[in-house]
Amino acid sequence: MSGWIVTDTPSALLLPALIVAVAGPAVLVKFIVRRRFPGLKGDSHNDVTRFAYGVIGFVYAFFVGFLANAMWGQINSADAKAASEGSAAIELARSIGDFDPEDGDRIRDSLLAYERAAATEWVVVARGEAYPEAEDALRRLRAAYRQVQPGNDAAARSLGIALGNLDKASALRSERLFLAATDTGPPWSLWAVVFVTSAMVLGCAIIYGGEGALIQYAMTATIGALVATNLFLILELSHPYLGDIGTSAQPLLEAIRLLESSGT
Repeated sequence: MSGWIVTDTPSALLLPALIVAVAGPAVLVKFIVRRRFPGLKGDSHNDVTRFAYGVIGFVYAFFVGFLANAMWGQINSADAKAASEGSAAIELARSIGDFDPEDGDRIRDSLLAYERAAATEWVVVARGEAYPEAEDALRRLRAAYRQVQPGNDAAARSLGIALGNLDKASALRSERLFLAATDTGPPWSLWAVVFVTSAMVLGCAIIYGGEGALIQYAMTATIGALVATNLFLILELSHPYLGDIGTSAQPLLEAIRLLESSGT
């Protein structure tokens, strides 16, 4: 579900929506609590609330920071692997000139078809769907290389290097598919911790009393916006290959651009 939210909801809309969805009800509950329990304005009550909020706030900040840092590390790893996959594809595109024109044209067409399929597969697989066209295109690309009959040692070395880059690109694609299928954000147990600690932070802001109603509502709205922002951050970091923060298919698109320009 979170993958669908990240993909189909623009970040510029998702963040304000979360702030309204969290801060709005928190302020409303604050209003009801102030009207229903006027005795919460006592100093002794506020001292207890301040102490509880300090402990809960520290635990909340530590946990969210730890979680965000771990997921940010996954995205950095995905970025590095995507760059390597794109580099292997670019090297394959550059080596096409080492082959005979007939072999080069066949390899270029097969490589271009595969890179386009891989770029389409990027988001499709990350959303939990299958895209067998990419596997078929990779199989045809391997067949195109197997048809090459090198006429001399130089051509044989070029073919060996190209096959090595093809194996590298294929292995990195397999890693990408595995990560896209498994790195889908925190498990339900961690989401439960996120929601419970967020509710506790908001609860402290709601039950804190005082004579200045406007200041109390502003504090509740601010903490609600902070909680919503943290939820937005966790959502955006949950899927390494989706959303504005996730790893993009730009390295593969660069290989496609190079192939298209070389074929004209």
